[in-house]
Parts: sequence; C-alpha cells; structure tokens
Amino acid sequence: MKKILLPLIMMFGVGTASAEAPKPLLWKVSDADNSLYLLGSFHMLKADDYPLAKSTDAAFDDAEQLYFELAPEEMNNPALGQKMAQAGMYTNGKNLQQSVSPETWGKFEAYAAKNNLPGANFLGFEPWFVGLILSVTEMQKIGLDPALGLDKHFMDRAAKSGKPAKGLETGDSQIAIFDGMSPQQQEQFLLEALGDSAEIKTKMDDLHSAWRKADDKTLFDKMAMDMRKNYPELYQSINPDRNKAWLPKLEDLLKTNTSDDILVVVGALHLVGDDGVVKMLTDKGYKVERMK
Repeated sequence: MKKILLPLIMMFGVGTASAEAPKPLLWKVSDADNSLYLLGSFHMLKADDYPLAKSTDAAFDDAEQLYFELAPEEMNNPALGQKMAQAGMYTNGKNLQQSVSPETWGKFEAYAAKNNLPGANFLGFEPWFVGLILSVTEMQKIGLDPALGLDKHFMDRAAKSGKPAKGLETGDSQIAIFDGMSPQQQEQFLLEALGDSAEIKTKMDDLHSAWRKADDKTLFDKMAMDMRKNYPELYQSINPDRNKAWLPKLEDLLKTNTSDDILVVVGALHLVGDDGVVKMLTDKGYKVERMK
C-alpha cells in the first residue's frame, strides 16, 4: 500500500496522460465584486495532457493575476533545490544506512544496483530526501515531466501575458513538512519509493484517471482518507494545516481586490474533501460554483 508516497506526490502534484482534454477540478468563488478561480493541479504531466479544457483556459483569460503554492520566482530558482538538499543532509554524524533497518537498507542496495545508481552518493542524506529523489525519478521513467506540469504551464503563460503571479507559501515551509517527518515516517516514505515500479504506475494511472474525470470524491477517498487514517499527524501537516493557513490569504484576495479576478493553482487534494479549501470557503458563506 502506497500510504505515504502517493498522497505526498498528489499534495505536491503528479499525473499521467490521455488524448482527451481533462475535465477540470475547477471552482469559482465569488463575493460582491470579484472572483477566485480554484484549480486543482498536477505538477508533473505529459505533452498529451494538453490542451486543457476550454473552461480552464477561460479562467486564465478572465483572471488579472495568479497565485500558486510558491511564487514563480522562487519555484524556478535553483537555490530552492539546493536548500532542499541541504535540509536533507545529515549533520549529526549519522548516515542513511545507520538510520534505517537492515531490511530497508538491503532494499535500497538492491534498487541502486538494479538502476545503476551510485548508492554511496546517497549515504549522507536522510530517508525523506532519498525517497523524494527516487519517487520523482520513477515518475520521470514513465514519462512525467515537471516542465509540463500544470503549475509551470500557467506560470509561463502568466509571464508571457504580463499577469502578476505570487505564492501562498514559501519553499522553506514546504521543506519543513518533509524535514519534520518522524524517523518512522521517513523510513516508510523511502520504502514506498523503493517499491515495485509497475505497482506505482498502476496506482498513479488510477488516480490520474480520476483527476481527468474531475472525480474529486474518488481522489479524496483513495488518497486522503487512507493517509488521514494511518498517518494522521503527517496528513494534518501536509493538507489541512496548509489549507487553513491559506484561507485568510484567499479571503483577503476577495475582500481587498475589488475588481481583479484571480486564478489560484494548487495541488488537487488541497481543494477536495471535507477539509479542503473549497469546503472551507463554502462554510464561510461565499458563493462557490463548480465549473465544467
């Protein structure tokens, strides 16, 4: 069971491909004088995940500015990756082999040998960072590309059209989520990244199919509910806590921007379910419409 790996990837995004334009996970939230469009994203996609649905493009055209999880200038800055790698390095004299069980270390050695990876190069990094690198590598093996992700797509379009684009949080706060995992959570995350590639692909295909159908219930039931049950503290930090932190910022955008409409592009699971941003804004009394 991919109880940590796939939810985390979904929280920060990933996907597969199909010939048809996907139905959008898109909502319009309005007050008296302006609107927010909330778009559920996958951060890694394939070329034939495009073009997007007409309603998605229309939301971009209608928006005067955009918000993402991270501001484009931070997301595109190589320093962010360097900062993440630094956070993932051991500073207490330990190494990866000493921090995981012999069984997990054996699986890592087997994975490294099978994939021609220099295992010694990973010794200085914590399990969460190694697991993240390996999981992204597995996604790239099946053709997923961060350069084609939905966030990157709209960041590029915003830059070309001269529309302002900002972030709801910082890279430091995202890094802290991974670096704040318990030793047990980190090892489980690494183990799942070391799992069967075919199984990971099958599960991602199923999730992506639900995303393309805009089936928010299936996405939430298969991913968030499982993680919330088995790893409640980690789930709380990566989803509801971040959603709650974003909520006043989103409300402020509605209250202070008296004319500008805004497109907000964030990981799909942040929008769905009983602790998602859509439900939170609905409970606040805003007019919320599901777009098709």
